[in-house]
Amino acid sequence: MHEYTSTVRVWGLSCPGFPEEVSRARRWTRDILHGSPLADDAELIVSELSANAILHTASGNERGSFHLAVAVSAQVVAVSVTDDGGTGTAPKAEHQDHDAEGGRGLGMVSTLAHRLVVHDSEAGHTAAGSPPRTAPAHERSAADPSADACAATRTRPS
Repeated sequence: MHEYTSTVRVWGLSCPGFPEEVSRARRWTRDILHGSPLADDAELIVSELSANAILHTASGNERGSFHLAVAVSAQVVAVSVTDDGGTGTAPKAEHQDHDAEGGRGLGMVSTLAHRLVVHDSEAGHTAAGSPPRTAPAHERSAADPSADACAATRTRPS
């Protein structure tokens, strides 16, 4: 293969900001990653990021929407959700009490994902996560802290 040739495939989907669209986003992700050991983790990441977009940004407004992307290569699977913005701050992972009713979604994604990155822009925020290339979450040992290691990064465009 030529050194400048990429074998990355990218899919995109735009959804209206209705709660039922979260299940559509999950199904779409699952269909793209059919047969991949990373499908379950990627589906969960998309579900959390999509729900956050609808609940916490202008994506959930009457004419709001959110946009998904799934990138697949031999080395990595990456999923991202872009919201319509409308909030003063970017999404961030917060460590909440286990009994809390909300506020744990991005924390769970940052634990599940190999990496969680949030990009701010004038139009909204993009949260992207990559499931680890190791065993899926349901097969990792909770006793092994290195199995859930992640890097949470927040970047701003220059």
